[in-house]
Amino acid sequence: MTSRDAAGLLQEEKEVAATKRIAGLIGPALIAITTSEAVNLDFLEKQYRYYSYANGTVVFIAGLAIVRAHNRWTRGWPVTVTLTGWGATLWGLFRMFAPEAKQGGASIPTFIGMAIPFADGVFLTFKAYWPRDSKTAAR
Repeated sequence: MTSRDAAGLLQEEKEVAATKRIAGLIGPALIAITTSEAVNLDFLEKQYRYYSYANGTVVFIAGLAIVRAHNRWTRGWPVTVTLTGWGATLWGLFRMFAPEAKQGGASIPTFIGMAIPFADGVFLTFKAYWPRDSKTAAR
């Protein structure tokens, strides 16, 4: 193994570690947020547009922070972190520019809309906290 190969492996290990740190934060947060939204659907239906706007601002900033820290378009699971960041950025913008958009009640589209980030959270949590296998480094 040349020093160039060793440096490449070291860089890849650093990127995987950074991805796991970010996924370890995003995953449990998505699980908690979507679960609490499902439990509090009646409140979400009645929220004022100010709260919708404020929520959008926070989600936009969080998504932008994820994208700035992890904008990696690679094969394998790490791209999920990048896609989550972009999804949060776009969702936050939507909530900021359309704060009066009707919040869905207890309906199939609402539960699908909650199931997607919940599943993303479970996946990222699993990838972040599952012991690393040296043969499958970033897979």
